[in-house]
Amino acid sequence: MMDEILKQVQAGTLSVEEAKKALATYEDLGFAKVDHHRQKRQGFPEIIYGEGKTVEQIITILEAIKAKNNDVLITRVSEEKANSVLEVHPEFTYHQVAKILYWKTEQMHVEESDSFIAVLCAGTSDLRVAEEAAITAEVLGSNVKRFYDVGVAGIHRLLDHAEEIQKASVSVVVAGMEGALPSVVGGLVSHPVIAVPTSIGYGANFHGLSALLTMLNSCASGISVVNIDNGFGGAYSAVLIDQMARNKK
Repeated sequence: MMDEILKQVQAGTLSVEEAKKALATYEDLGFAKVDHHRQKRQGFPEIIYGEGKTVEQIITILEAIKAKNNDVLITRVSEEKANSVLEVHPEFTYHQVAKILYWKTEQMHVEESDSFIAVLCAGTSDLRVAEEAAITAEVLGSNVKRFYDVGVAGIHRLLDHAEEIQKASVSVVVAGMEGALPSVVGGLVSHPVIAVPTSIGYGANFHGLSALLTMLNSCASGISVVNIDNGFGGAYSAVLIDQMARNKK
């Protein structure tokens, strides 16, 4: 890319100012600085956190990323905001449960591989966070298998899938209430477990704090914990682990 830009400057088809803009590591939009070199440093383009941003801000940022021919992933987008964005950019896809908007430079195709991420959730009430994790992982290029409503209140539901879950490269385990599911999964598998506490639960759940503390104090080895309701963060870490697992095969 740099060689091509320098050749254009030498040929006089590109000004020095245009070349500097093309080579800039980020683009200053005034209200945001879009990191165009994120993919080169970390493997994925900058991802937009939609909550708290206006529709106009989201559209301006996504257009800056899309203009560089990078994939676009936007998390925590309400249906109302998503519909407004889709009026301007109907090529995007919206997942209502996950509250994720995304666009891929090519049709979403997950590389054929035996490697996959297992996404588990304790109950149906945890689906929003679990789907945020599952959709994020799929958009970022991993295979995902879902195991939902397998909480410890009916442990047989989890055990029925134990053999398949054990084949995953990494598990993302989502749970609210007392947050016990990651500890159980951690005792059944030989791969890393990413625990995601949710804010689901009655009063003493303290909006997910009890689940978070349970997961941080897990007696099972190999468990890492992300923040409350952070399905995206759990998935991002899981994708990095899954990529390493693929490269070893």
